[in-house]
This record gives sequence, C-alpha cells and structure tokens, in this order.
Amino acid sequence: MKQPDERITKFIATLEKLDPGERARLKRNAGKRLDEARSLGLFYRILPYGVPRYQEEMYFLVATLYPLAEGCGEKIFGASMRRARDSQNEKGLNRRMEVLLDTDERQLPFRLRQAVRYLYSKRVPVNWPCLLRDLLQWNAPKRYIQQAWARAYFAK
Repeated sequence: MKQPDERITKFIATLEKLDPGERARLKRNAGKRLDEARSLGLFYRILPYGVPRYQEEMYFLVATLYPLAEGCGEKIFGASMRRARDSQNEKGLNRRMEVLLDTDERQLPFRLRQAVRYLYSKRVPVNWPCLLRDLLQWNAPKRYIQQAWARAYFAK
C-alpha cells in the first residue's frame, strides 16, 4: 500500500499533466463538494489508488482548486495569505482569514476557493502538496492545522 505522501505527490503530478479541457472541467466544480460535483469520472481517474474514502473530499477540493492558481508557494497556506496582505487590504484580508480558520468541512470548499482566487489575483502561488496534506488533517481534534495557518498569517 502506498504511503499518504506518495499518493499526494502522485496526485499533484497527475494534476500537472492534465490538458486545458480537463483543467476547465475540474475548475467548474471549484467551491463544490464531491456530492454536488460533475466530472466524477475525471476525478476518479486521477485519484491515486488506495486513497481512503474519507479523504476523497479533500482530494476533490484540491483537484478543483488546482486550475485556479499557480503552484510552488509557501509551505503553509497562512504564509501565502500573509504574502498577499498589504496596508490597503489588511483589514478585510484579516477578517477573511479568521473566517477561513473557523470554517467547518462543509463550508471549506467555498471559503478556500475564495482564498485561492484571491491569491491568484495577487500573483501569490499555492503549495498544492502542502495544502492537500494540511486539508487531510483539517478536522483534527486539536485544530493544529488551523493554529499553524493562523500563526503563519497573524504572527509578527
């Protein structure tokens, strides 16, 4: 059985190889949950073998967001958001980040889509493997992913 990091690496590599039409099909599902999705055949074709069902939602989320922004960003999503912050957008972006950090799994696709689009508008790349790794731990009882993102974004 493949280790989770190997699956993530393979998944992101597969996303990189998609043609523009396939990326567009995934992009049209950005902000949706897997149970609302179209293009399920494409998604399950690119999903690595052995991904547990309970993780499919987060893989789908990353697959649909991937066409929205460039890759190779900061290791922590909060740091990417901090790079997009300036004196003109600080108040609104701080609020947006607080809402994202408090988001439950049901609202996460919508909120994260907004954040990724914002990063793209500011030309800030996203580290897709790290984002997927973090999202797979989003519901951890101690919320350590949310804490790491908050620390990376808000700490001086």
